[in-house]
Amino acid sequence: MAVKDPTAVERANLLNMAKLSIKGLIESALSFGRTLDSDYPPLQQFFVVMEHCLKHGLKVKKSFLSYNKTIWGPLELVEKLYPEAEEIAASVRDLPGLKTPLGRARAWLRLALMQKKMADYLRSLIIQRDLLSEFYEYHALMMEEEGAVIVGLLVGLNVIDANLCVKGEDLDSQVGVIDFSLYLKNEDDIGSKERNVQIAAILDQKNYVEELNRQLNSTVSSLHARVDSLEKSNTKLIEELAIAKNNIIKLQEENHQLRSENTLILMKTQHHLEVTKVDVEAELQTYRHSRQGLDEMYNEARRQLREESQLRQDIENELMVQVSMKHEIELAMKLLEKDIHEKQDTLIGLRQQLDEVKAINIEMYQKLQVSEDAMKEKNEIVSRLEDKTNQITATMKQLEQRLQQAEKSQMEAENEDKKFKQECMSKSENLQKEISRKEKQLSKLKIEDIKEANKALQGQVWLKDKEATHCKLCEKEFSLSKRKHHCRNCGEIFCNACSDNELPLPSSPKPVRVCDSCHAFLIQRCSSNMP
Repeated sequence: MAVKDPTAVERANLLNMAKLSIKGLIESALSFGRTLDSDYPPLQQFFVVMEHCLKHGLKVKKSFLSYNKTIWGPLELVEKLYPEAEEIAASVRDLPGLKTPLGRARAWLRLALMQKKMADYLRSLIIQRDLLSEFYEYHALMMEEEGAVIVGLLVGLNVIDANLCVKGEDLDSQVGVIDFSLYLKNEDDIGSKERNVQIAAILDQKNYVEELNRQLNSTVSSLHARVDSLEKSNTKLIEELAIAKNNIIKLQEENHQLRSENTLILMKTQHHLEVTKVDVEAELQTYRHSRQGLDEMYNEARRQLREESQLRQDIENELMVQVSMKHEIELAMKLLEKDIHEKQDTLIGLRQQLDEVKAINIEMYQKLQVSEDAMKEKNEIVSRLEDKTNQITATMKQLEQRLQQAEKSQMEAENEDKKFKQECMSKSENLQKEISRKEKQLSKLKIEDIKEANKALQGQVWLKDKEATHCKLCEKEFSLSKRKHHCRNCGEIFCNACSDNELPLPSSPKPVRVCDSCHAFLIQRCSSNMP
């Protein structure tokens, strides 16, 4: 059997852990449908796995007291390769609580995730392998294909929104240990395959829209650059056209000047010819006298005529050249105007294409917003259903507990009710016996009192109503509210307010009023003829 390279096995294991960590983080974040914070366990495990991946194959740096391995060196190199990373590098250096390079590296990873630029930053780093060789061994994960695969997986994290508080967090002394329990499958994962498929389809659609948006942005930027170059070339052509027009004006002025000079020369030549002709005629007359002198003068005149003719021919040739130059300049002007019109038409077409691209971009962005809103609504519905399920489960448990307590209390109440009924029955029987005994005694006493009162009344006479006008006790005048009551024993008359002593009788449903003086029965007097 062939022996496997241990570094290759390490790279494969780290790649698999990165896949599981990124997949679990994306799925859990989308299922919750909320912004992640620093205490979220899958997010913490993701940073631990990324730290292990960046530490793999890192060269050991010798210091004064010990050997040191840190990932801050290659991460600090990113700001030189990617200018947008200068901001987070400066922010990490300005954090007051960080004392070690490892703490700065951890803060850098968290800020890059919040910016959704981690994949772009690490991609710019792994491309420059000659610079990475200063920090990593040749067999390190960042130097091999596994590093490029992990960078590609990091693109999927752009769908996650993270809100991490780096300031004040102790990043120097954290221990990075991978928790493998988060990545073990259970029965719930098997039941959620359909949901994972839907989430994967939504992620694929979102990644496709983002990639299409990125391509459209690059196309728009290239079109902008092309439009700028065309505007610059158009400006340059307009300047050249203005210069050419100025040159044409100058040439026309020079041509006019040359024509005037040519006319002047012709006039001078004609005048000279006329003078010469006169001289020739004079010389001919002289020639007749002297043949030799005439020949010499004829030759001289002929020579001068040739020179003047040659001069005229040269001037005409130069005039023809100026005319041909004028025609060429006019033709160049027409060609320049035609080229300018064509470039203006091209510029108009490019602007129309740019407007169409912008419209397509806006439409795709609206579709993306609609898909995101739909996904958020689905996530909210799922979360509400889960909350309702949890509430119903908790309510059922509470109802079961209450039912058990109610049954228990009912049993206790029935037992107590039985005991209380028995006690009440016994007490009621005793009370009934006591009441019957007391009633027998009170009938006998009341009968004797009535007999004695009748005996005493036999020798007394009641006052008449006209004579009894005031109460005996309170001395107030009788009225409808103050009724008269007469004592059978002593014969005194009281009002109903003063005769408030009452005595219950078993034979009467209402208590009987009693006199305050002699405690005999009082009788209410309703009319004047009452005995």
